[in-house]
Amino acid sequence: MAVDFTRVPQEVSRITAALEAGGFEAWLVGGCVRDLFIGRTPKDWDVTTNATPEQIQGLFENTFYTNEFGTVGVVTEDAQDPTCKVVEVTPYRVEGKYSDARRPDSVIFSQKIEDDLGRRDFTINALAYNLSTSQLLDLFGGIKDMREGILRAVGDPHERFAEDALRIMRAVRLSAELDFAIEEGTKAAMQAQGEQLGKISKERIRDEFVRIINSPNPRKALELAHTLNILRFIAPDIEVGKGIAQNQAHSFDVFEHNLRALQHAADKGWPFDIRIAALFHDVGKPAARRWSEEKKDWTFHGHEVVGAKIVKKALDGLKFPRETVEKTEKMVRWHMFFSDPDKVTLSAVRRIIANVGRENIQDLVNLRVCDRIGTGRPKEQPFRFRKYQSMIEQALHDPISVGMLAIDGRGLMEVTGEKPGPRLGWMLHALLEDVLDDPTRNTTDYLHTKAKELATLNDADLRKLGDEGKEKKDQLEEETVKDIRKKFFVE
Repeated sequence: MAVDFTRVPQEVSRITAALEAGGFEAWLVGGCVRDLFIGRTPKDWDVTTNATPEQIQGLFENTFYTNEFGTVGVVTEDAQDPTCKVVEVTPYRVEGKYSDARRPDSVIFSQKIEDDLGRRDFTINALAYNLSTSQLLDLFGGIKDMREGILRAVGDPHERFAEDALRIMRAVRLSAELDFAIEEGTKAAMQAQGEQLGKISKERIRDEFVRIINSPNPRKALELAHTLNILRFIAPDIEVGKGIAQNQAHSFDVFEHNLRALQHAADKGWPFDIRIAALFHDVGKPAARRWSEEKKDWTFHGHEVVGAKIVKKALDGLKFPRETVEKTEKMVRWHMFFSDPDKVTLSAVRRIIANVGRENIQDLVNLRVCDRIGTGRPKEQPFRFRKYQSMIEQALHDPISVGMLAIDGRGLMEVTGEKPGPRLGWMLHALLEDVLDDPTRNTTDYLHTKAKELATLNDADLRKLGDEGKEKKDQLEEETVKDIRKKFFVE
């Protein structure tokens, strides 16, 4: 497993060199070492040392404490790489008991890195590398586990998860991010200690949940969380869909359908907003499900309204930002927008755009794609759906009209002395034709001059020019719509 440690930013190596020049040890540690071995770009850089917090701060100009456990943030203001704007430097430490399954009751600084590595969560995170000597410390078989794609707790897994229950979620997340299997003893301890997640703050739960949703394999992660009986601490409303059969249009129960929709969003590389909406889009179905004797099938009328209320409460409970809650609520509420495009009108499409906002309409379309794939159908966008998309683009398209002109009827009356009446309409359409031929003419000065010329014409000649302008406008509108239809292969 060849590793290129020249990828370590200079800002980080300067920090380790300064610590060593001050007479202290300095090691890269944890996730950044793991990521370098795996071939991923580290999201942050952590250094551990036998220096105390006060000694660390004495070596650098711009520092701050990041927590009560001795971690010092060293600020590198000139760093171009955002991952090393702040480098966390932590003294070797030995931790006391974890009475609340969240944080140690006490911390004792140590002079031995072995003490520090022994307190870490997983073997692949218990690696340390010295940049000046090229020495790698792997006391718990982390390299072997990486080669085999195994996630294993350091030491006794029950002790590791009893110390900090959030490590249970972290294991689920790392398994999804790295596509690693979880070692059986570690998995058994996760299940046994799962109840401790009830002691973890909603904010910490949310942060791991977000990283799970943004991972390449969120479906795998949430299925694992369900199997381990810990999904109830993360997204209990999703779990309610387990075993809830749907109608004949669906191949899967509500739980699996939602997870498959989420996974399709991940496979597409779509952003978090679409992923979280995909996960929750049918969360209202269990409550809305009714049996129809007429259809001899299940119905879910109004499930999108019920689901919008459920997702708002769920995301509020996890302390998500207001913007995320509001957008997800809208997406879930209106995800059933798609209907027969041969019957729906452009005005109905415009109402949907108004309901979710122009900035969200494409995300709503993508959510519908996820919904379709989640049913078990292999085709993302059949003809009817593509036609609806073309109608959305048509509705978003700014219509060609006299409203585009840099002058209006009131302005024409001021410039030409014309009175209200049909001549103003003819004049505006004549000006529009001029501008459509050459958009650079759409200036106040040009239109004022041209309007004065038009005002000298008699009614018949002015009406002729106005009708020609209207015909030109209608022709261009028709061509635009044809281009839109062609783009979506629905000519």
